Amino acid sequence: MSTTGLTSWAVDLADIGPIYPFQGTEFILFLAGVAFWIIWHIWQIRLEDRTYEDDLRHLKDPEKLERAMRNQRLE
Repeated sequence: MSTTGLTSWAVDLADIGPIYPFQGTEFILFLAGVAFWIIWHIWQIRLEDRTYEDDLRHLKDPEKLERAMRNQRLE
């Protein structure tokens, strides 16, 4: 099964043109991937900071902290 009309790879690929979809968009896709990666890290840091602050606020009471250290259920 051939989608490009080629029956043999023994040809000069420069003569047949692009052989995969979205040829020429590699740099744009790279930039989109890097931007997604950075945005994900920022989102993850903010989420972890919020969770950490909630835990600190919840365990401010010494009794709750002691119960948490003994692996007892907190209310």
